[in-house]
Amino acid sequence: MHAGPGRDYFHNIAQTVKSILIGMRITLKYCFAKTVTVQYPDVAPTLQPRFRGFHYYEIEKCIACDACAKACPVDCIYIDKTAPRKIDKETGVAVGGALVRYAIDYSKCMFCALCTEPCPTDCIHMGNVHDMSAYTRENMIVEFTELAKQGLQTPQPLWMSVRRHVPQWATDRQREWQEYTHSADGFAGQPEKRREAMLKALTEQEAPKKKPAAKKEGDAAEAAPKDS
Repeated sequence: MHAGPGRDYFHNIAQTVKSILIGMRITLKYCFAKTVTVQYPDVAPTLQPRFRGFHYYEIEKCIACDACAKACPVDCIYIDKTAPRKIDKETGVAVGGALVRYAIDYSKCMFCALCTEPCPTDCIHMGNVHDMSAYTRENMIVEFTELAKQGLQTPQPLWMSVRRHVPQWATDRQREWQEYTHSADGFAGQPEKRREAMLKALTEQEAPKKKPAAKKEGDAAEAAPKDS
């Protein structure tokens, strides 16, 4: 039996109120919660595990395939190389042409992480740096190839380099960036070896020649000519 127009009217109102309450449930929960002010930069900010901050970039693994630049919806990634690059399976490091430029314009970046998904060598990641203020738009363009010359994979906040007294949490964070504790690969715990590989990415590198496999005694016997 079809309900009357009056019943439909009040049913729609009830559904609307219910939908609003469901949508505002989380908002209302935090609306009455006690606020906490973090005294940044003296106190470390609280970052969630899936926080998408300024990138960290493993230049020694990059093959400059432009996959990240093509996936970027705002065209803020710039890559330049002298010749094709590929991963050497024995060392896990990219060889071939030199990486001339890898830069990201953070005045346009949306931090959508779409650049990290198609990377075939998993060399570009969303980092934990959340603060990178600058005085000009040009300074918002981070040249990761220039950072690699300093042994760095991610940009550091400006205040950390100009402030006289850096808090302990910031010192620990800087040590983390310099020791690459976020990277789980063949260079883990070997920062000097990684820095050497980073510098090599800026120059032409040929893949090491494979050594011929040693023949087994049985194979050598079969290959020897038999007496007639």
